[in-house]
Amino acid sequence: MSRIIAIANQKGGVGKTTTAINLSASLASLGKKVLALDMDPQGNMTSGLSVDKNEVENNVYDLIIGSADIKDCICENVLENLDVLPSNINLSAAEIELIGVENKEFIIKHEIEKIRNNYEFIIIDCPPALSMLTINAMTTADSVLVPIQCEYYALEGLSQLIHTIELVKERLNPSLEIEGVVFTMYDARTNLSLQVVENVKDNLNQNIYKTIIPRNIRLAEAPSYGMPINLYDAKSTGAESYMMLAEEVIHKGEA
Repeated sequence: MSRIIAIANQKGGVGKTTTAINLSASLASLGKKVLALDMDPQGNMTSGLSVDKNEVENNVYDLIIGSADIKDCICENVLENLDVLPSNINLSAAEIELIGVENKEFIIKHEIEKIRNNYEFIIIDCPPALSMLTINAMTTADSVLVPIQCEYYALEGLSQLIHTIELVKERLNPSLEIEGVVFTMYDARTNLSLQVVENVKDNLNQNIYKTIIPRNIRLAEAPSYGMPINLYDAKSTGAESYMMLAEEVIHKGEA
């Protein structure tokens, strides 16, 4: 049975898309069959996995408005074991198109059900907002993984996100769980990063992944080459960290 994990945080710049790209690629390199589903109109997950978001014939937007079948929207074997369901700026119009549509919260869920069994993992990159696109991702997902940047305002907005996840669980998707929290952009040279980690551990009654993603220049460079970090620089600390996170995610499912 596949696991569907939505990666969400309504704060931008917390390493959400970086985590979505590199967790997908790391899981694929460990032999898992993965679908990377881009629900963000910016399409950064799409281009970060070497798919030209403006050249694809069909994408998530076409799926939502019903003009294309899910099988026609998936770019297959973008990397070994990794397929991509792309997105681009057209998706930002989906919110307006969905006004008045019945069961609009479940459009993606119904489509994903058709192909779910083809994959071991489906990783969804959510937009940095608590929008109808995010709600669609959460009704589809089994769990939500929350990246948190190691900075002073890390906890700000987190309680709102957890509240949203709990509302979705209560009203739309009773099986939704919080997968856990992943710390990103950790800078070992600052006391602040350490304090943030301790603060979140003290204040948050959630599973926290042992793997902490460091601030890493190679990790920041990789998307501009359309590559996940394990292909761009497999020996970098960023690549090693995401590989460890992928192993932790796999192990958590088996536990």
